Amino acid sequence: MPQLGYTLSSEEHGPQRLVEIAERAENAGFDFLSISDHFHPWVSAQGESPFVWSTLGAIANATDEIEVGVGVTCPIIRIHPVNVAHAVATVDELFGDRFTFGVGTGENLNEHVTGQRWPEHDVRLEMLDEAMAVMRKLWTGETVSHHGEHYTVENARLYTCPEEQPTTIASAFGPQTAEWVADNADGLWCSGPKEGPVEAYEDAGGDGPTYTQLHGCYAESEEEAVETVYEYWPNGSIPGELGQELPTPAHFKQAAQLVEKADIAEAGTTTSPDPQAHVDSIEQAIDAGYDHVYFHQIGPDQEAAIEFYETEVLPSFQ
Repeated sequence: MPQLGYTLSSEEHGPQRLVEIAERAENAGFDFLSISDHFHPWVSAQGESPFVWSTLGAIANATDEIEVGVGVTCPIIRIHPVNVAHAVATVDELFGDRFTFGVGTGENLNEHVTGQRWPEHDVRLEMLDEAMAVMRKLWTGETVSHHGEHYTVENARLYTCPEEQPTTIASAFGPQTAEWVADNADGLWCSGPKEGPVEAYEDAGGDGPTYTQLHGCYAESEEEAVETVYEYWPNGSIPGELGQELPTPAHFKQAAQLVEKADIAEAGTTTSPDPQAHVDSIEQAIDAGYDHVYFHQIGPDQEAAIEFYETEVLPSFQ
């Protein structure tokens, strides 16, 4: 049976609001939550970007059983992997066996803020490989010194440390990275019902859980939902690799001027109030090979979407 989850969008909600949404989603019967890790929102209309590790501490205290993951963190530029490892170790302790750590090669939007150069993807993947090696050494609880190509660590030890290595899933959209994920992570993370990354991951020997996020907006009418997506999440319809390369929300707003309302449906965003449309979207992702599928309700009205899923969508998969 597939696991169905709900998105905690750090780009759209403040920290206390995210805790409230997490509690409501757990009570509604979702299997897991995934929270985004951003320094900036994609566009300023979204309006938020709380520090994910502080928010996760509050969510750990406010929830009881639901699994929670971060989808995904980039541990290579904005925050040194020593500090990411420290944060993950503490959060993993707070959640026990309920936490999943998601990693990826990031976006310029979030990583350029320290003034470091934004390297091409192949270099970022090398950095991620080294960062993961550093973090895994630290999660043993032993003293670590490391002098690598990208990172230096001297006499670092985590005294608050999980008994086992944290479960780690990694993001991939192309075959090269999917192969890296198969060799270096416990599972695969993606966005949308894309078959290619799952096929490449499994062909390379990956056999862990596969996660994907589905974007949508539930509202009383499809017209209202499309208007909400157009206002709050036009970035979802920006094509190609711009999502990894643009540096500021202002640049995303400029690129979003090229997006028309008709593009929203073409991007795979579910805007119909018909429960079957949401069921079909989830089934499409399952058919593409994903066993963990989670829904991102775009816009401020989270309660209506959670109630809709609780009564009209989740029962189709129980």
